[in-house]
Amino acid sequence: MSAAGTGASPGGKPVRFNAFAMNTVGHQSPGLWTHPRDESHRYTDPDYWIELARLLERGGFDSVFLADVLGVYDVHGGTPDAALRHAVQVPLNDPLALVPLMASVTRELGFGVTVALTYEPPYSFARRLSTLDHLTRGRIGWNIVTGYLDSAARNLGQDGQRAHDERYDLADEYLDVVYKLWELSWADDAVRRDKAGRVFTDPSKVHAIHHRGTHYRVPGVHLCEPSPQRTPVLFQAGTSSRGRAFAGRHAECIFVSGPSTAVVKGYVDGLREAVVAAGRAPDDVLIYGQALIITAPTAEAAQAKFKELERHVDIEAALALLSGWTGVDFSRYPLDATIDYLDTQAGRTALASFSSADPTRRWTVGEAAAFIGLGGRGPVFVGDPAQVADQLVAWQAATGLDGFNLAYALAHETFRDVVDLVVPELRRRGRYRPQAGEEGDAGTAPRTLRARLFGQGDRLKPTHAGRQVRLGTPEAPESPRPAADPDIAGLADLSRTSLTIPLTEPTA
Repeated sequence: MSAAGTGASPGGKPVRFNAFAMNTVGHQSPGLWTHPRDESHRYTDPDYWIELARLLERGGFDSVFLADVLGVYDVHGGTPDAALRHAVQVPLNDPLALVPLMASVTRELGFGVTVALTYEPPYSFARRLSTLDHLTRGRIGWNIVTGYLDSAARNLGQDGQRAHDERYDLADEYLDVVYKLWELSWADDAVRRDKAGRVFTDPSKVHAIHHRGTHYRVPGVHLCEPSPQRTPVLFQAGTSSRGRAFAGRHAECIFVSGPSTAVVKGYVDGLREAVVAAGRAPDDVLIYGQALIITAPTAEAAQAKFKELERHVDIEAALALLSGWTGVDFSRYPLDATIDYLDTQAGRTALASFSSADPTRRWTVGEAAAFIGLGGRGPVFVGDPAQVADQLVAWQAATGLDGFNLAYALAHETFRDVVDLVVPELRRRGRYRPQAGEEGDAGTAPRTLRARLFGQGDRLKPTHAGRQVRLGTPEAPESPRPAADPDIAGLADLSRTSLTIPLTEPTA
């Protein structure tokens, strides 16, 4: 389904792009990996990701937004067979491993990486993100998710997925812990690197966080010295009532998806209200909407490409994806059955976005599958560069979006078309960030992701929740220190014993 656009006048706020990708074959367009020009089968090849990083840097994208899940899509038919057969986000590699590789060949491209907080202790996770912030010189972001697949929960030691709101309770405390580690544990001047004085770190300026909460107890200090941003740029994608409140408190960049401007505008308005309710300014967040761009030098060629891509959409694969998103087994319904809102623990808003997209229309299962089969749950903008630019600007004006999280149909052709055709048209209209070197000194010096996105400093704003946390107080020891291990004690005694080792001449 393509999105119609209207004319747009020059001026106005710039259009921003993230690239929506995943360390797998099939991401948001199930079945398109079978297209002869698609290269996503190369996802295990380092050069595949290096090529993508260089392309996005050339196109002035804000970041590559790396999605992830920790389970398989096994709701459809009650098995993972459809997902495995059609490469529905499986096989799937770790997204974090891609970051140093892509950062090494870029200068300003950011990296928003999805990591589910439900399954990893905050102490070790904070170290991983600080490490990546150092290695990227401050270009790392974290897409905060709580997880939604039961298969992930079962394989990571739980009986099943926690209830929706319970996951957000856990997330709120998790964020408090990592904020204390990132923002408070080390003073800015704790690291001295004083070779003459033989002091690398001033111990008086490194603080234990003493966190004691409902879900976590973390008494110690952060393992890493302060990184360029300290806290990574925080991405989030929840649009449920609880998700909006969480985003209002924590998120700096928010990802939304929906099939119509009415749905997306509702999300955007609700999210900005949540940001204000949390004591922040409405423009303290950037909101990106999911979209797919299909373009060519002429309108006729773009429409022909669109029809060609539609023929590669895999309906069963799309239903496997939709079943995983919503927790509803769509293999039990005929394609002409209508979709109504169902409250599930997986994705509460996935079905609601279809049922509310157009009050006069009821989507069938087959229509929803065909829609998400090409680019996921966002609009598809089809046309020559001028037509696509018109559609982007019109959607931005109608919804209040700051930019777009661009899915791809064909790797890397879709992004190459955007960079080579659409970006120059937007720049011609003054609706896209200038090329590197055209922004004065700021355009030539490397910047952190946060500074590039918001044009200010490297740190969280003072009104952000991460700057409001406080260290805990030391906990009284519950029991005396345990006695030393007898074997280790024996070694200590041995170290104080004078040993005589006879020396003999070597023999031939």
